Amino acid sequence: MTSKEMVDKIVAALESKKGIDIEVLDVMEKTTLADYFVIASGNSTTQIKALTDEVEYVLKNECGIYPDHIEGRSGDKWMLIDYKDVVVHVFHPEERANYDLEKLWQTKKPEA
Repeated sequence: MTSKEMVDKIVAALESKKGIDIEVLDVMEKTTLADYFVIASGNSTTQIKALTDEVEYVLKNECGIYPDHIEGRSGDKWMLIDYKDVVVHVFHPEERANYDLEKLWQTKKPEA
């Protein structure tokens, strides 16, 4: 499975659990950390956990792909699933605004 195909599976999994403001950042030209970052928000720690659980479940059961590691726990406002070529970040909206990975990786257009 290519990293782009993995991204498509991840986005579908996040959408199925009502992930908010899902964005895919193509960072392959900017870092060796990953090819893509997938960023989504959840309105509560329960939803954040459900979103990450769904991504892990879909990739494991449909594709046989297991994460390299997972950071964050139930109750955290930011969870990360590292699939090496694709890193999934699921944030509470306040945490997402605080870290603003889109701006950090300069994928947003500058505001006028």
